[in-house]
Amino acid sequence: MFKSLSARRDLRALADEDLMELVRSGDARAFEVVFDRHGGAAFSLAYRMCGSRARAEDVVQEAFVSLWRSGCRYDRARGSVRSWILSTVHNRAIDSFRRESTRHGQDVHDDRLAELVPASTSTETEVQQRDDAQRVRTALSELPPDQRQVIELAYFGGFTHTQISEMLELPAGTVKGRMRLGLAKLRVALSAGGVTP
Repeated sequence: MFKSLSARRDLRALADEDLMELVRSGDARAFEVVFDRHGGAAFSLAYRMCGSRARAEDVVQEAFVSLWRSGCRYDRARGSVRSWILSTVHNRAIDSFRRESTRHGQDVHDDRLAELVPASTSTETEVQQRDDAQRVRTALSELPPDQRQVIELAYFGGFTHTQISEMLELPAGTVKGRMRLGLAKLRVALSAGGVTP
């Protein structure tokens, strides 16, 4: 017991990237340290995206189980461990929304369909808004991952520059720079597509 506690304390002194090397070799204690360091930020992101504590907990659990299984895929050249974890949580939350909407879509019976369809047809404005939203999603998907990530965290996650800086373990200036570059590229892409940014 004492040796285990001492070993875990020694692991806490390691950098995330070094811990991930141990995780790659199957060291569960190293993974516990990674979870202890980043579980709070992961839950915060999941909760902001899901709006439900239970759903956020499920998303975080799925994300960390996935990370444990795929720990050998972490590549330090592509970013920090925290960034990798938050990207996984973000993706799992989106997957959760997709599963939920599919589940609701499959449960609709033909006799109830008439109740769910609005009486009036879509107006030109609604159609235009949907088209604009699709153009924004497309333009966003074409941004470099580091710029897309900070924009998604700010605009869809509701995080401030300071919070994003802490979550991604980046200087605030780097976050702001990525945000400016990404938004400038979005503005150009959307202006060319006829969407008012």
